[in-house]
Amino acid sequence: MGFCGISWAPKIAGYEPHFGEEACLVGERGSGAIFFSGCNLACVFCQTYEISHERVGEEISPERLAEVMLELETQGCHNLNLVSPSHQVKQILEGLEKAILQGFGLPVVYNTGSYDREETLKALDGIVDIYLADFKVWDPKVAARYLGAADYPEVARQAIKEMHRQVGDLELDERGLAKKGLILRHLVLPGGLAGTREIFTFVREEISLNTYINLMGHYHPAGEAHKYPPLDRPLRKEEFEEALRIVKSLGFKRLDRTHWPLLALLWGEEIEE
Repeated sequence: MGFCGISWAPKIAGYEPHFGEEACLVGERGSGAIFFSGCNLACVFCQTYEISHERVGEEISPERLAEVMLELETQGCHNLNLVSPSHQVKQILEGLEKAILQGFGLPVVYNTGSYDREETLKALDGIVDIYLADFKVWDPKVAARYLGAADYPEVARQAIKEMHRQVGDLELDERGLAKKGLILRHLVLPGGLAGTREIFTFVREEISLNTYINLMGHYHPAGEAHKYPPLDRPLRKEEFEEALRIVKSLGFKRLDRTHWPLLALLWGEEIEE
């Protein structure tokens, strides 16, 4: 058993038609999310601390994992959303193979923090349809302190390059649902800790200016964040708007606005674009 704390058996915290993702994944019937227990990172501010750090969940068999995938398809979900899959890829592939042999056919979403080895991602080439990738922080010192992995920025850069090589820019169908491609998430952190400008300068120069971006403004202290100022406070509206200005000034136009109305309610006023 390694850093992630998960054995050879798949371990999941739950599954459901999920309606909290980007609109292009949720549609009318939800994204078929499976929440995998454990994680290969140790983010002190993790928003799902119990699942990732405390490893809440149930060990199941590959056969049961296949049943879960088929059940989500039967419920009408638009895709299979593998949440925090990086440390359970072998287990996922075993379950997915069994599901496909029973007729499973949903698009596969790989919902990752991007701390993924390139060789692992290459093994997923042709299997994953949509990479839902988070680029968390740019500075190795910040990554070491808050993510527990000083090499995160370099690993994430190479991983996202490989993801984009496989699936390209996001493609939508006639209903506005994601068919194939890369969705890049970036959680804006208090005090500019994430390195938003550096991250999106990299994306513009080495990935694609047509990248579909979800700039997330919902940061709030969770996990052990109360021990690490400035992460011990919620994100301020002006901090999100500054990050938004940076992204737009770099020329990006494909911005996901699914959760902006909720942010406006949170802050009590509309977001200034």
